[in-house]
Amino acid sequence: MKRGSFNSKLGFILAASGSAVGLGNIWKFPFEVSNGGGAAFLIMYLFFCFILCFPVIVSEIAIGRKTKKNAIGAFNSLGHRNWNFIGKMGVLCGVLILSFYTVVAGWVLGYVVEMVNGNFDISNNFGSYVNNIQNVFLYSILFMFFTALIVSRGVEKGIERAAKILMPSLIIIILMLIIYALTLPNSIDGIIFYLVPDFSQINLTVAGNALGQAFFSLSLGMGMLITYGSYVDSKNNIINSAALITLTDVGIAFLSGLIIFPFIFSSGIETEGGPGLIFQVFPKIFENLGDTTGVLVGSTFFILLSFAAITSTVSLLEVPVSYLVDEYKINRKYSVWIVAFIILLIGIPSALSQGKYEFFSQFITYFGSEKPIDFMTFIIDVSNDTLLPFGGFMITMYVTYIWRKKNLSEEISRGNPDYKGSAVEKYINFSISYVCPLILGSIFLITFLNKFFGI
Repeated sequence: MKRGSFNSKLGFILAASGSAVGLGNIWKFPFEVSNGGGAAFLIMYLFFCFILCFPVIVSEIAIGRKTKKNAIGAFNSLGHRNWNFIGKMGVLCGVLILSFYTVVAGWVLGYVVEMVNGNFDISNNFGSYVNNIQNVFLYSILFMFFTALIVSRGVEKGIERAAKILMPSLIIIILMLIIYALTLPNSIDGIIFYLVPDFSQINLTVAGNALGQAFFSLSLGMGMLITYGSYVDSKNNIINSAALITLTDVGIAFLSGLIIFPFIFSSGIETEGGPGLIFQVFPKIFENLGDTTGVLVGSTFFILLSFAAITSTVSLLEVPVSYLVDEYKINRKYSVWIVAFIILLIGIPSALSQGKYEFFSQFITYFGSEKPIDFMTFIIDVSNDTLLPFGGFMITMYVTYIWRKKNLSEEISRGNPDYKGSAVEKYINFSISYVCPLILGSIFLITFLNKFFGI
């Protein structure tokens, strides 16, 4: 069965960058920055992306390209079947993330409609909005339908073609909104909060959140880059591609802050918030711009979020689909719609956990905590804050001690003949052997004990 492949290096970079660029950069990044003290969080995020995440990106792409297999089959193909639990964990993680991601993407799609209709009052009724289950399900199903439609068309005609349209459109919209945001009164205060660090804000909690955000936004630890790497030609320069993917993801996350914080500070609204920050604060900001301008800017902003979301949902869906196609020889179209339906079912508790049903809204109370959390938050904690960093840690252990660094270097040197013996090789080998395992393992353990056991 033909697996497909990317037709060009640009197609791969745009698709992989599109996976990395998503709601994590524009929806989740702002409230993480706000709660992390602004620039202090930003510095930790940038550190983790370039020092810890880059070597993991290179390793995942190399494993995928070497084996031409999915996230689970790659370990089997290399002769290390006992280590395919990393791939299984990645596929599970991707499914869990997509289950709640589709719900949030449904909220975003619904907000496009609300902004077009000039319904800025939706910000005061966010609780009612997310508990209008009929609409939430409708928009979530629509979003999953568009995602599945793209993935069902294959790598070249679906994923790559969509990335070549969506990513440039995304960047154009971001630049337009930045220019407008910087013209608003008091926007400079937002820039100062965002870019001038208060180093007293940096602590282990901020570091753990920054690490989780870096892995979430770069789609690491879930087998996506192994899967996409399997569609890459052997002539591709993995180091250059990984650098461009990292720079694109970090760049768009950074640029999104240049939209978000000038908007927030121009309105005089508190910067701290949670997942509802974008949905509850921004319609009020758009309303203050006047009817016509507010509708235009508000609609454009939530269209931007929708584009960002679908570039990620496409890659998240591709991971389990690739597994079914490779390992069980199930037709791609059947695999796509089967997986999409299952993920929608798994996402139902997340949709019901925002106050609609008490069981899911107060789903679990962690040890050492007095306040219960909802089902969606629980899934985010398990997948984003736990499985992703742990998956990254295990990848570094696998590359260092099982597959071996010499095989990693051999694969990277295909398409990059100057790699062996270079400073970049020394940096990758040192990071993947010592820096990444030490920091990833330590922060994973600290975050896990703190979050789930209150230690």
